[in-house]
Amino acid sequence: MTIENTENTSRFIPFRKTDVLEMCLHNSILLPQETLFRRFYHQLDRLLHYEFLSIIETLKDQYAPVDPDTDTRNSGLAALATTEPFAETLAQLIEQSNYNRITEQEINQAFEQSSLFNIRLHVDFDDFSEVLLFSRGESVRRESVPRLLGLFPKEVEFVNYDRVVVYIKLRDDNQATQLRPGSTLLKLFQNVPRGDLEMLFPNTAVRMRTLDKLLIGIPAVVSGGIVLTTKLGASLALFGSLVGFWVGLSSEPVELTKTTAIALLAGFGTLGAYFWKQFSSFKNRKLRFMQALTQNLYFKSLDNNAGVIHRLGSDAQEEECKEALLAYYFLLTSAQAMKSQQLDQKIEHWFDQQWDCQLDFEIGDAMAKIQRLGLVTEDQGLLSAIPLPEAIAILDQIWDNA
Repeated sequence: MTIENTENTSRFIPFRKTDVLEMCLHNSILLPQETLFRRFYHQLDRLLHYEFLSIIETLKDQYAPVDPDTDTRNSGLAALATTEPFAETLAQLIEQSNYNRITEQEINQAFEQSSLFNIRLHVDFDDFSEVLLFSRGESVRRESVPRLLGLFPKEVEFVNYDRVVVYIKLRDDNQATQLRPGSTLLKLFQNVPRGDLEMLFPNTAVRMRTLDKLLIGIPAVVSGGIVLTTKLGASLALFGSLVGFWVGLSSEPVELTKTTAIALLAGFGTLGAYFWKQFSSFKNRKLRFMQALTQNLYFKSLDNNAGVIHRLGSDAQEEECKEALLAYYFLLTSAQAMKSQQLDQKIEHWFDQQWDCQLDFEIGDAMAKIQRLGLVTEDQGLLSAIPLPEAIAILDQIWDNA
């Protein structure tokens, strides 16, 4: 059983935009204007959807030449709408979805941690020309992990990422994977322990841990000694005598009869069967590790490649809409004008007290949106929302012009 112990403050608002709308109207002084506020929300959402549709289409055009899943041909006639590199445009969209970049130092620290699934993994970064990882939602969890055949479970504490986006650009000369060299991979995962980030890479190799080698090696040495002393002693002695006579180390001839030949072949057959058994034991243990890795990834994978772009675009639109809606709502319902810092604190306090949710509200992004749309006025650093009818008229005009 997994127990969530601590949840770190995040920019991500863990409610759907329709839920945020209802939360704003719940026991609100805006109830007499509920119809107008709902109309304002739908107009705002429609405008942001239109804006992000353009971003998604641009990203799709940029990604098409390096998409490993593409099933279309390139005519060479279409020109990109922007010369901005794909990775930079994608990073901006991920930022708007309120993901945080996982730094190279954090990745290295994660690779040094023990895997939660008792698997030793290895990633060869020489296969890639560029690697970027982003996470959203971080919590510290405790989980009971089986040890020593499940007889002695151990409770471990680990950092868990709710969402992880992986961007990987393969080298042009890469031949290590089945993917086309130069391809760019996009992956979206859920519930990833920090110590298991290695399993998200396409060239992850399962390695035997020292403990696993001992579990196989020690029984192999013991059983091998028993086989040598009980079943192979006579055969090895006979084989040694033959070799010694053939190379001149011994002058005493060894008579090789049909009986001794059968005994010698039986001895080597036993030795071969023993080595095959040990090899099979090693392969079966490695296959169990691969199965555990595959099953784990099956339930953690959310989307791949071009599908990640669509999902991130939807997430970014949701976040932008929630932020703009909340900023406008709290300014609209405030008895007096506020500074942006006061507004930020008020929104965070509201989430904490009313909805038991701690977050780091993106006041800068929220204000940039509603100011760009002309939904607020500012006087000497004090912000005020324009009345709902005027705000709706402005959004209607922007939509008509679009």
